[in-house]
Amino acid sequence: MITIKEELTPEEIEELKNSIHEKIEIIKENAADEETFKKWERFSTILKDKDSKFSDNPKKASRYVKFDKGLSFYQRFLQAFERDVDIDPGRLMGLTDGIFGMVMTLLVFGIALPEMFITNYSDFITFITTLAPTIGVTIVSFILISSFWVYHHEFIKVNNLNIPYLWLNILFLICISFIPFTTSLIGNYSHFFLSEALFGLNIFLTIVSFMLVYHYAYKRNFLDPMPSKDETRRVSHTFYLIMGLTIIVNLLDFHVSGNFIYLFLLVPIISTFRDIGYRMTS
Repeated sequence: MITIKEELTPEEIEELKNSIHEKIEIIKENAADEETFKKWERFSTILKDKDSKFSDNPKKASRYVKFDKGLSFYQRFLQAFERDVDIDPGRLMGLTDGIFGMVMTLLVFGIALPEMFITNYSDFITFITTLAPTIGVTIVSFILISSFWVYHHEFIKVNNLNIPYLWLNILFLICISFIPFTTSLIGNYSHFFLSEALFGLNIFLTIVSFMLVYHYAYKRNFLDPMPSKDETRRVSHTFYLIMGLTIIVNLLDFHVSGNFIYLFLLVPIISTFRDIGYRMTS
């Protein structure tokens, strides 16, 4: 005889939902034709919409979000901490866009004018020549920040939030906000290895924080549309490549030549070609 529980815990409900969505993704990946794929895609969308409406109705959802008294204090605390919050995801996207715009603007302000007024043309040419490395590093940083903005909008489209996800996203924005500072360090003190190391560490932590945001959102089913496992694997591998490139550039830029920092310009090229390759084979 099979005993059926009258009431499921939030973890059991979440596990069942994840299992259903994973099976739907497998069916979609193995669809025999495009029409079958579209039918399952519509079904997946309907399930997500129903789930969203259900969670927005306190009367219907109350019996599912209440705490199980049999759980430990830590488990109940974790449930409360990871419970979805009533914040419009659009506001988080607006904050993210605002910080990206501000950081990109600050990069240009890091290019300092001469302390003394230049009165002749030869001194001006000398000043521009000495400024060229700083301008080059600024362009590299601008391209990197632009790439992270593209990644955030391409891969992180969320339909729900909770407190851990909000703070993970803020951690990512903190790493982005330090890029103008570490860029200025390279522009002014490139002869010190520590300045190179701090810039490389800044980019490395930005990549790590982005991956934390992406994988946490994937784990909690916050992403809309929900990516397949193959797509998630492709995103992870792309960022592993960028992390490896960051380490290589950081070592070669100081010990061999300062021009190796321009290898960071490969970042958007790597991600673009991997994206095209994935779309051609999927």
